[in-house]
Amino acid sequence: MSPAKIGVKIGRGKVITLGHYIAVSGLLFCIGLLGVLIRRSVLIIYMCLELMLTAAALAFVAFSRFNGCIDGQVMVLFIITVAAAEVAVGLGIIVAWFRLQRETDVEGMKHLRF
Repeated sequence: MSPAKIGVKIGRGKVITLGHYIAVSGLLFCIGLLGVLIRRSVLIIYMCLELMLTAAALAFVAFSRFNGCIDGQVMVLFIITVAAAEVAVGLGIIVAWFRLQRETDVEGMKHLRF
């Protein structure tokens, strides 16, 4: 088997496998999800959403690396594009809301619903 299929050798016979990358990606995603569910500040929730996007990108790159194709890396380019657009629009909305209300608490935004 090729080294890409087995894992990445890091010395002294230790190998980082696909499972290691997926475990780190899953842990990052769970931390982000927990932050979205627990936190009250819009900025913290926003950072946790970005962490979840990063975890998905890490999983795509890991699968791409271990399968020997570039499909996952192409998907990461789309994820980065979506994240950049999200930052531009989302932070603009958060800054505008903060200028009006002087707070970034989620409870203060309840009356924005239809």
